[in-house]
Amino acid sequence: MTVHKLEKEQWRSFFDRVSKGLKGKQAEIEIASLDLGDQVAAEWLPLFGIVYEPKSDVLEVALEGVDHMIHKPREIYIDNGAQTLTSVEIIDAEGTKQIVRLRDPLMLPPPAR
Repeated sequence: MTVHKLEKEQWRSFFDRVSKGLKGKQAEIEIASLDLGDQVAAEWLPLFGIVYEPKSDVLEVALEGVDHMIHKPREIYIDNGAQTLTSVEIIDAEGTKQIVRLRDPLMLPPPAR
């Protein structure tokens, strides 16, 4: 696994480029702060994409039934596993960490007849 920081000028182009490859994955969002402790905001929902909008300074994680918005992100770190994005850690203006973990959906065999 390789974790590295994305520079702010890379955010929009990076998420525009990788969001297409993330369709079909599932995501879990964990929020961690000293005030709140650790909380799971979304648990393994289908992911539609991750988008950064520089004009409004918002990172949006679009999941089935949930639009998770992170206003004024300060830092973004990505974790590339075996040639694929496995997690994104966003630190917002208040210092709250929001961790988006990614995985492929569990492929079950068809039911026996």
